[in-house]
Amino acid sequence: MLTILAQTDGGSSGSNAIVTIVFYAVVIGGLFYFLMIRPQRSRMKKHQDLVSSLDIGDEVQTVGGIVGTIEFLDDQYAVLGVEGGGRLRVVRRALADKIQHPEPDLGDEL
Repeated sequence: MLTILAQTDGGSSGSNAIVTIVFYAVVIGGLFYFLMIRPQRSRMKKHQDLVSSLDIGDEVQTVGGIVGTIEFLDDQYAVLGVEGGGRLRVVRRALADKIQHPEPDLGDEL
């Protein structure tokens, strides 16, 4: 009869498992940061820059798709003049985009 005795290295297999778990947790945390948190912060920063750069007379679009011209601004609200003579008061954070009108190319006509 043959008897095989397993040799253990004094519990290092348990510490290897812990190191592996910690390593994968750090890798998953890093991926989560670079794929979700960092892009969201970038979008928030761009939106804050946009909202702070707006001025009276700018044509803007709200997150709901309403297009209007800014008639009044304060720290919290904006009043938009819309087509047909209407006016809307919206929260400044609801302004999604500044509408840029392209400049006409006059180079060919001269």
